[in-house]
Amino acid sequence: MLSHTQLVSLYRRRAARYDFTANLYYLVGFREWRYRQRAVESLHLQQGDTVVEIGCGTGLNFSLLQDKIGPQGRIIGVDMTDAMLDQARARIEKNGWTNVELVQSDAADFEFPRNVNGIISTFALTLVPQFDDVIRRGANALTKGSRWVVADLKMPSNLFRFLYPLLLPLFRPFGVTLDLAARHPWESIENHLHSTTMQELFLGFTYIASGEK
Repeated sequence: MLSHTQLVSLYRRRAARYDFTANLYYLVGFREWRYRQRAVESLHLQQGDTVVEIGCGTGLNFSLLQDKIGPQGRIIGVDMTDAMLDQARARIEKNGWTNVELVQSDAADFEFPRNVNGIISTFALTLVPQFDDVIRRGANALTKGSRWVVADLKMPSNLFRFLYPLLLPLFRPFGVTLDLAARHPWESIENHLHSTTMQELFLGFTYIASGEK
């Protein structure tokens, strides 16, 4: 398990080429962009909504979120690494978005604004030891009927679990270690929200979990 300092250092090194290296996983059938699309669709956002993204990184999800909320909506992107937020800021400026606020903060320390219309985290929350508290506090900040969505990696519950040690080296450059398999954010979604859903993808190594306030 990497410490907070080690994770920040790792993502500082990877920030400039994060988008490129993430796309390399398509070579093993990992359809990251499609998983991100499905996660955003699971939010059920409307035009003008406010959405918080925990672990926004370089802002890969921003265009998907913008399509849902429009220019009258608002995105609050939270990430612990300054270099990743620098890349996100460059993306914002390139696209001329004026409705995105970036916050440098550990997810465990972030104070959710009240009455947000959606919260999302893709391929980030499992790295946070306090993920259950983050999900609980986020759930409290949602408006009634709004959704919390998490897309992340997991240990398969099927026969493909024996492949986990073989695939682990592919994800280790992003801070993924074997001990993280014991963290189950989807269970926190089930515990703190209602009308929950859980979809497994990529042979069970990936999931999208969502729940409603």
